[in-house]
Amino acid sequence: MNISNSDINASSAREEQTDSEIVLSAIKVKKKIGKRWIIKDVTFNVRAGEIFGFLGPNGAGKTTTIRMLVNLIRPTEGQITICGYDVTRQPEKALAYVGSIVENPEMYPYLTGWENLQHFARMQPGVDEQRIQEVTEIVRLDERIHDKVSKYSLGMRQRLGIAQALLGRPRLLILDEPTNGLDPKGIRDMRLFIRELAAQGMAVFVSSHLLSEIQLLCDRVAIVGNGKVIAVGSVNELVEDREHLVIWELEPAEQGARILEELPDVTVLDLESAHLDNDTAASLKLNSMITRTPEEHISTTIQALVSANIQIHNVRKLNPTLEQLFLGITEGETIE
Repeated sequence: MNISNSDINASSAREEQTDSEIVLSAIKVKKKIGKRWIIKDVTFNVRAGEIFGFLGPNGAGKTTTIRMLVNLIRPTEGQITICGYDVTRQPEKALAYVGSIVENPEMYPYLTGWENLQHFARMQPGVDEQRIQEVTEIVRLDERIHDKVSKYSLGMRQRLGIAQALLGRPRLLILDEPTNGLDPKGIRDMRLFIRELAAQGMAVFVSSHLLSEIQLLCDRVAIVGNGKVIAVGSVNELVEDREHLVIWELEPAEQGARILEELPDVTVLDLESAHLDNDTAASLKLNSMITRTPEEHISTTIQALVSANIQIHNVRKLNPTLEQLFLGITEGETIE
């Protein structure tokens, strides 16, 4: 499939305008295996200096897309460019700008961290021991770099994998589940480290199933469902576009529920349609009710309940989260 400059420009215009350089561009990417279209339409841009999150339920095509980005498999249709080079037609030039960890970083446990980096450095032109020292310091492994990898914690192995990915001075870093298996401190350290890389101008593409972590980490996010990108935008924009939910604890509960259902500006939701995150759902009490209530109508709703002699034990407005957005868009499909 041939893609014209007008296609690329139109796709770029659909995303928010910015002066930042586009490092990675996927335009109308599709993948067919046998008679089945695994990827039906994936379009997004990743810009210099931003952290871009990639989320999708099981079977959405997330892993397949990542493999196409690094030329492990080829798209059936569409175009992927890195720093202006077509990944399919000019793979050597395009991938020269990429550092990636797809799935788990593979290292030799019987070698030291330094020896592992030396091994990978031999595969890339222009990477000397000074560069090995630089990436060691970037990932803060300089004090343990001469220990055998078999003695490293999971977080240290992840950082060593990123050091390996940074050897060639990439413009784009692709990380598949970078916080997978890490403890809370390790996740926080990894988040701060990734932010530092982006602050230096690197484009960082992060695939993760940890929605709360993506919300803390990423500038923008793409949500994939059924082989298509169904939402792209800044985390704040996507979250703020969702309607706010209110949790009510009323007594008597049945009468309170009837009052809420009769109010024209209030929509009573069941647990499934509310798409609550697990922590919020677990905190609900037997007399809890969930409504979609515009903020300006919460006070009048309270007045109506009080007038009907309903006791209000608690009113809690939920700030929308990326998890609620994800569950709403994907209709509750399981996250990878």
